[in-house]
Amino acid sequence: MKKLINDPLQVVSEMVEGLVLADDRLTRIAGHNVVLRRDYVQHAAAGKVALISGGGAGHEPAHAGYIGQGMLTAAVVGEVFTSPSVDAVLAAILAVAGPGGVLLIVKNYTGDRLNFGLAAELARAAGVTVDLVVVGDDVALDTDDGAVGRRGIAGTVLVHKVAGAAAEAGLSLAEVKQEAQGAIDAVFSMGLGLGACIVPAAGTPGFELSDSEVEYGLGIHGERGAKRGPIATADAMLDTLLDRLLERGKFRSGERVALLVNNLGGTAVQELAIVARHALQRLAAADVEVAMVQVGTFLTALEMPGCSLSMMRLDAGRSERLLAPATAGAWSAPTHPVTTAPSVEARAATQAALPAGPAWTLSERPAQFIASLRAVSAALQKAEHTLTELDSVVGDGDIGLSLTRGARAVDAALPDLDKVHPAAALHALASILRRELGGTSGPLYAAFVVRGASHLAERDEVDSPAAWAAGFRAGIEGVQTLGGGKAGDRTMLDALIPAADAMDAAIARGDAAPAILRAAIEAAHAGVEATRQMRPRLGRSSYLGERTLGHADPGAFAVALWLEAIGSAS
Repeated sequence: MKKLINDPLQVVSEMVEGLVLADDRLTRIAGHNVVLRRDYVQHAAAGKVALISGGGAGHEPAHAGYIGQGMLTAAVVGEVFTSPSVDAVLAAILAVAGPGGVLLIVKNYTGDRLNFGLAAELARAAGVTVDLVVVGDDVALDTDDGAVGRRGIAGTVLVHKVAGAAAEAGLSLAEVKQEAQGAIDAVFSMGLGLGACIVPAAGTPGFELSDSEVEYGLGIHGERGAKRGPIATADAMLDTLLDRLLERGKFRSGERVALLVNNLGGTAVQELAIVARHALQRLAAADVEVAMVQVGTFLTALEMPGCSLSMMRLDAGRSERLLAPATAGAWSAPTHPVTTAPSVEARAATQAALPAGPAWTLSERPAQFIASLRAVSAALQKAEHTLTELDSVVGDGDIGLSLTRGARAVDAALPDLDKVHPAAALHALASILRRELGGTSGPLYAAFVVRGASHLAERDEVDSPAAWAAGFRAGIEGVQTLGGGKAGDRTMLDALIPAADAMDAAIARGDAAPAILRAAIEAAHAGVEATRQMRPRLGRSSYLGERTLGHADPGAFAVALWLEAIGSAS
């Protein structure tokens, strides 16, 4: 056995010590292998739900790698492939508990269920509000009668993210549990191994596998798989996983999923890219839309060579949670895969299906859409100085630079956008905004565009003003869900909400598209003026109190600016 360790019996404690020493965002409970957010006391005092996960070591970066804002509050680490003790779990619960309560996220293994479950009972007896969910995403041994039960494997990481974003948004314990359970019900995983791993205390491989064999559906504790077969090409081996995932997950044509391509520990980066290539091509052929993808090392079995695939069925809410910001060291934001351009025949069929009358035609819509984006970009870049001045008075002065940076990134991406499908183009733009804007604007604008795009994608037609108005309203709901704001808080919502109300009223009157847009622009400008007399309740402006009076909110001002730009391009 060749490993970079000192004493096999001290591997976990030394690992935890190293994790905490290397990251000042983390701390630990003395006497226990429990890692916590350093700000766990403030987190509890804020009334937010605390999330605890964990299990045996050997799955790094899980679970301590997912501690941070927007994900876990604490992780309890057992010995290698061994459930942590009841006392360690209880210590974690008592440390992070606050008025919001605690949710335990447990993988479906007997030891974890028993130890986390008993710790929850003891915590309740001590007066702590605590609940528990169990992740079972592994379909390798899945049967219709549920006799064996699904183990919890790499899909657990996606559950952490959904639950963490819900907790960060300020939802109640019952609501966070509901979203976590929804994520659990929506995720399906399966792995393959090309070799065994070596537990440090054992010093020998968990099983023997010849150079000509592959193990399908193996567990994450070094245990054998559901079946063994001859080594084959990567595509052929991956088809075994994908066939099972599509069957047990009951994925259907047209559904949207998130895809997690996970390294089991000893797989080269280039091989993971080959895995991602085939999985994306195969799912595209099955007409299953991969809306976001992550490729990397997320939950391992020590140094085992192999991979696992996880597919999570998406709705607008789960998409939003997965894209919400998080500071956990091991979490990487999902990316949006390249979409295949439709064939000439498909474009012709789409054009023939478009309604007659005032709705855009396929040839007109892309040009108008791109012209609007160019106009918005130009307006924001031109107003950079004005926006910076406004934000310097009432905030931290970065909104002008942030929006300009985002505008330039959008300009650069315009040639590659899917101009025929607005929802796909908007999803791509959301990804750009999330990466480029930064600060508060990035996640809020990304949420606005993602939610609006998801709403458009669910409609049979996207040409009518009513469809875009509904998408606009859905985007506002996304901003409110993520940021927790409302009308009157002196934010971008004070321009967005009046604009949406004006659109709805104009549509109800039967106004034409230009009049609808003009009504929205005028309402947004009126909303900006109203912010001059509002006392801020969110963001850095709230620190200034009455000193903001008389000054327009820069976020609302920017909304009116880009709406005006869209109007000028229409």
